[in-house]
Amino acid sequence: MSGKGSVKAIANFNASEDAETLYKAMKGLGTDEDAILQLLTARSNSQRQQIKATYKTLHGKDLVQDLKGELGGKFESLIVALMFPPVAYDVTTLRNAIKGAGTDEKVLVEILSSRTAKQIKDIVAAYREEYDDNLEEDVAGDTSGHFKRLLVILLQATRQQGIQNGIIDSDAQALFKAGEEKFGTDEQQFVTILGNRSAEHLRKVFAAYMKLAGYEMEESIQRETSGNLRDLLLAVVKCARSVPAYFAETLYSAMKGAGTDDQTLIRVMASRSEVDMMDIRTEFRRMFACSLHSMIMGDTSGDYRKALLLLCGGDDE
Repeated sequence: MSGKGSVKAIANFNASEDAETLYKAMKGLGTDEDAILQLLTARSNSQRQQIKATYKTLHGKDLVQDLKGELGGKFESLIVALMFPPVAYDVTTLRNAIKGAGTDEKVLVEILSSRTAKQIKDIVAAYREEYDDNLEEDVAGDTSGHFKRLLVILLQATRQQGIQNGIIDSDAQALFKAGEEKFGTDEQQFVTILGNRSAEHLRKVFAAYMKLAGYEMEESIQRETSGNLRDLLLAVVKCARSVPAYFAETLYSAMKGAGTDDQTLIRVMASRSEVDMMDIRTEFRRMFACSLHSMIMGDTSGDYRKALLLLCGGDDE
């Protein structure tokens, strides 16, 4: 990953000093929320892990538990999310999505369609380690039909590599036959092709599909499928085109209209801040004619807003 994150490791990092700053911000009467958010949003995730370890050594206390005790609401949720190592954060988020009351399909869709093959493998291994459970079995037990099939394919993390020139046209034709040309839809074709081909191969298939059908792939999926399967197929297609654009749209949807989907906002801002937030901002500006910064400004408040804006890393207006 080239430096496309908005959050970078700080030079001259001193874990002991940072641990002391946080300790002072929380002890005594009242909490210095500003000191906490300014510090934690200006450290990389691995630096935060070092601060957490040093805090324990110096004070014999768990930093995350102390933060939970001092902070509240959405601001607390965001700060706690920042304190997880990335894979552990995905693992916990997926576990809650499956084991909570009802399944949070949105979380399954977002994480499993957007992570790299290596990240998925790390998630599966860490999930087993943490819960002594099989993530694939847990996902399969909580979902059904073609939606389940595609999630399971994504969990295999065995997408073909590169572009297979010989099958671009036949893939496009198979998708066209499975959807637009048929009465009723052959979802299995969509699941197999979209789940197993590489992103660069799929981009060529989408171009061939557009020539053949006169529609973008997304339009056909919108028309031909429904429910969770449609959401997952669309996410897979959008991530094949551009992961940052997918997250820009995810953030926009979380904030537009009445009420903000704070869980999604926190999840994306926390998990992408060191990965591709600068690209997400660029895509956001291009797609929605306003900046991510300005939308966060208008949609959130207080320390929560301040921390989100720092993770955003600036304005594109």
